[in-house]
Amino acid sequence: MEHLLEMRDLSIDLYKGKKVPSVKLVEGIDLNIGKKQNFGVVGESGCGKSITCSTIMGLLSYPLSVGKGSSIRFQREDGSEVEITTLPQSELRKLRGKDISMIFQEPMTALDPMYTIGEQINETLRFHTNFNKAQMHEAALEMLKKVKIPRPEQILADYPHHLSGGMLQRVMIAIALINNPRLLIADEPTTALDVTIQAQILDLMNELRESYDTSVIMITHDLGVIAETCEEVAVFYAGQVVEQASVDAIFHETAHPYTTGLLRSVTSLGGERKELYTIRGTVPTAGNFGTGCRFADRCDRCMAICREKAPALTEVAPGHLCRCWLHAGESEKAEKEAAV
Repeated sequence: MEHLLEMRDLSIDLYKGKKVPSVKLVEGIDLNIGKKQNFGVVGESGCGKSITCSTIMGLLSYPLSVGKGSSIRFQREDGSEVEITTLPQSELRKLRGKDISMIFQEPMTALDPMYTIGEQINETLRFHTNFNKAQMHEAALEMLKKVKIPRPEQILADYPHHLSGGMLQRVMIAIALINNPRLLIADEPTTALDVTIQAQILDLMNELRESYDTSVIMITHDLGVIAETCEEVAVFYAGQVVEQASVDAIFHETAHPYTTGLLRSVTSLGGERKELYTIRGTVPTAGNFGTGCRFADRCDRCMAICREKAPALTEVAPGHLCRCWLHAGESEKAEKEAAV
C-alpha cells in the first residue's frame, strides 16, 4: 500500500424504506491520501464533503450506509492495513482518536458542556493509553501549551462556555492531536471564527502538522484556506469529485466550469471594483441529479450532451482529473501521448 489512505469507488446510500429505492448521496469517490500530505476537499454546502470524510471515521449511522463495492483502506503505524468499511465498532473505536482524529466545525457543540476541558482531554488519553491520573494531567497541560493556550492550568479546570470560539478550537486541536494520529480530518475548522483568529488557527495547524508528521484532510468551502494549507485538492459537487489536481493547477489551469465559478466568486481587496460573481441556482438534492452532468443546469458552457449523458472523471493532464465533456478530447490526447 503506497498511501496512508486509499478510497475506492465510495458510495453512501440513504435508506428510504422497503418500497422505495435507496438514494445515493455520494457516488464513485476515489481518493489517495499520502503520508504527511495536506489534502484539500472543497465545494459548496451539500456537496458531500463532510459525509465522505465522516465515513473514514466510521461515523455513519442508520439510515445512512456505505454502498456495495466501496473500499477505504488505511495503513496503521505498524504497517498493517485495515479495511475501514468492514471494521466492527469495537475496532473503529480503537482507531478513532488514536490513528485517525477529527476536528469538527462547531467546537461548542462538539465539546460536552457538563465536563471540564481537562476531563475531556483525559477521556481521550484514558481510552488509548495506560497513563495514570498524574501522567494524563501532565500530557494535557503540555498539549495546551503546544496549541498556544495561555494559562493552561486554569483552562484545564474551565468549562467550554468559559472560553472564546478561538480558544475552543485550539482545545479541539489539542484533543485531536494528543495521541499523535497518523491522519487528521479538519472539517471547516475556521468557519465560525473571525479573520484574525482564522489565520492564527491555520498557522498553528501547519506548525503542528510538521512537528507531528501527520497527514491532514482539510474540508472547506473557502479556497483561500486551500491555497494557504494544501498541496492537492479535490473539488466536490453533488456527491461526486468533478476536479482533482495540485493546488497550483486548480488555481492556474482550472479545467471544470464549477471550479472556475468558485474561483470567480472569491472576493478581492485589490484591483478594479466590480460586481461579485455568483454561480446561479443551487446544488441539486440527492435523488434529483438527472442522467447527464450534475452541474449542467448551472453551467454557462452547457452543451446538448451535458444534459443527455454523465461525463466520466478523466485525466486531462498528468495528475489533473476532470469530470466534464469540454475536456473529453483532451483525455484521449493525453492517453495517446502517454502510449508513445
